[in-house]
Amino acid sequence: MNKIIISCLLILVLIPSCKNKVDKANVAEPSPKMDQVTFTTDENNKKVNVLIDGNLFTSYVYDGKTPKPVLYPVITKSGKKITRGFPIEPQEGERVDHPHHVGIWFNYGDVNGLDFWNNSYAIKEEDKHKYGTIAHNQIVETNADNGTLVAKATWDTFDGTSLLDETTEFNFSQSGDTRKIVRTTTLKALEDVSFKDNKEGMIAIRVTRGLELPSDRPDIFMDANGIPTEVKVLNNEGVNGNYLTSEGKTGEEAWGTRAKWTTLYGKIADEPVSVTIMDHPGNVGYPTYWHARGYGLFAANPLGQEVFSDGKEKLNFSLPKGDSVTFKYTILVHNGDQLSEDSINGYFSDFSKNQ
Repeated sequence: MNKIIISCLLILVLIPSCKNKVDKANVAEPSPKMDQVTFTTDENNKKVNVLIDGNLFTSYVYDGKTPKPVLYPVITKSGKKITRGFPIEPQEGERVDHPHHVGIWFNYGDVNGLDFWNNSYAIKEEDKHKYGTIAHNQIVETNADNGTLVAKATWDTFDGTSLLDETTEFNFSQSGDTRKIVRTTTLKALEDVSFKDNKEGMIAIRVTRGLELPSDRPDIFMDANGIPTEVKVLNNEGVNGNYLTSEGKTGEEAWGTRAKWTTLYGKIADEPVSVTIMDHPGNVGYPTYWHARGYGLFAANPLGQEVFSDGKEKLNFSLPKGDSVTFKYTILVHNGDQLSEDSINGYFSDFSKNQ
């Protein structure tokens, strides 16, 4: 009898144990972490792709076809490209001016007298000595857990002399419908370096046609070397961009004014989208001046003060050999309901506390 009781007890114990094993086998694996950043390296095309939840956000491109590394394209969570395609992927109806405006980039128009901003394939060979090149050197690391990519480059003269050593850390993230890029760039002077006040700088994005401000007239813009570029009138259908600065300036009035942040907003294929650039309180020249043009150039330039102030201010920033300076910016790429000023100010408050 005792043996029968013991056998029954063993059966009762083993049955739930086996049931638990079956249940565990049928339980689905946990869903992958949302908003997960991953990096894939494309050595043939010399770029690192930045994906969030498996979807392309942007690529760090260092193929040398533009004389600086760039982030291109830049894509919202919903799949809208906010960057102009030209000159990498020309799109019908887009402008084809300023071939040096590619994706998101960082450089300047007067470094020891050399123009790093306007350099492109369009510069004549006999004029190349007037321009500088930012040469990518290496990808130091990519860290998917932190969403960071670190790269090194040098700012070089036409004959290959390096003026500046650049170390840039990008931090990529996504929260809700907002994708974010935090760029921290440290420049170390390899010899005495001057950044004469110049309107061409520093962190910039050239946006797609739909985010331009509507215009019914052509314009001619001069680069730092006096070379004119005509921006022609195009069909304004679907063109609906507008600027708003932290100081309340809107539209074309944003150009040449100081602000902590500026947002460019509009619609692409009937979906509200925006791109916002934020200056950091620790940057030289804070709050920055905005080199924000209606035809799609959207840039923050803290060093061009004499130009933007009509001579009332002058900076002429310089770095003695061996010294370093760091510039830090946040870029928000948003789709869906427009970000409110309060929301942007919240992002700015968090960013400004981050040293």
